[in-house]
Amino acid sequence: MSRRARGTVEPVYFCRLECSLGPVLMSSDGRNLTGLWFDGQKHAPAIGAHWIRDEAKAPFAETLAQLQAYAAGSLQAFELPLALQGTAFQQRVWTALLEIGCGSTSSYAQIARRISAPQAMRAVGAAVGRNPVSVIVPCHRVLGSDGSLTGYAGGLPRKQALLAHEGVFDADLVQDGPALNFGPVAAQGR
Repeated sequence: MSRRARGTVEPVYFCRLECSLGPVLMSSDGRNLTGLWFDGQKHAPAIGAHWIRDEAKAPFAETLAQLQAYAAGSLQAFELPLALQGTAFQQRVWTALLEIGCGSTSSYAQIARRISAPQAMRAVGAAVGRNPVSVIVPCHRVLGSDGSLTGYAGGLPRKQALLAHEGVFDADLVQDGPALNFGPVAAQGR
């Protein structure tokens, strides 16, 4: 939450999406994507009084279009305006996540080395878990140093499904479910 002038709070615009992995909440400052969370995701914010539902706000339509292209397999890297709110350390970690290509993975230790903090693996893990823009800032591509599937704020089944979609995991090992897809939700209530 950012403040404009003393005592006034800037609005947060939001919309919801349907996804084969569960409902999604997106937030924007009116220009940049500020959040994308699956329902029930750890650290997802509660919709507050200053939140305004507005599917027409930027960059929701473009975000949906790119998520649909990703789900169809025709998009490998997202190109969206992002405004991620976090500490300087979290920002460094999230920037490193953006460098992990589709179909690739990294470990917490590799990310710690990449940001010149080789002893900060646990702090890297905490920052990864606080990523406010799931899927687009690809925290699902982070595995344990031994290649094992480790925590995901959106839940391990979602992480498995995203990695299977990208060809990292054998899709047959992931529980049967519909193919990855994203779509709009009819405008209604909060």
